[in-house]
Amino acid sequence: MHKIAKRGSARAEKGETRRTSHLLRVAKVVCQSGEYPCLIRDVSAEDVSLRFFHKVVPERRIILEQGNGATWPIERNWAQGAEAGYRFACHVDVDAFTTELSPYADRAIRLRMERPAMAAVAGQLHHATLLDLSASGARLEAETEWPVRSLVRVAIEGFPLRFGHVSWRRGLQHGINFQGVMPLDEFARSVRDIQPFHPASGKARMRDWTTRAA
Repeated sequence: MHKIAKRGSARAEKGETRRTSHLLRVAKVVCQSGEYPCLIRDVSAEDVSLRFFHKVVPERRIILEQGNGATWPIERNWAQGAEAGYRFACHVDVDAFTTELSPYADRAIRLRMERPAMAAVAGQLHHATLLDLSASGARLEAETEWPVRSLVRVAIEGFPLRFGHVSWRRGLQHGINFQGVMPLDEFARSVRDIQPFHPASGKARMRDWTTRAA
């Protein structure tokens, strides 16, 4: 942390760049091992520091994706515990970065992943495929169409059982709004456990998780 701060201070004295500190803006990183929520702590035209809710992701070269969909290739300079500093692959406009203009300002960070899921809808158990997941909802593809506004129980192996309703449907894809929003730290640790970075324990994988949706 101090290493980046010192470089940023030196550049600021030369008038070369400006650093915005203590953003604590929610974003995600996209890696070979999956997608993980994080907080942007501070940023300059050349580098950015991130705070995770678990150990720093193992890959050195990753993609930082903001809530508005803007993506930035970054490379890790240092890591300590749950925090790490990264250098941008290109010069960044700090004002545009921090403004983060988006037509979906209130949309939660969504993680793209394909996982088997089970959903109980109107008393019937359905096989489904998870396509993306957030702290407040999910997108599932099913073998049949579910009525909009139907109550749903969603079970994903290694992830807490979630209750919600069908908010929209396009073909066989369904948007699910969960009842209540998971705290970000709990969500981040839960999605870490269902991705390759930190696979769930053998006991968790062996239990009959499909019955949880029934």
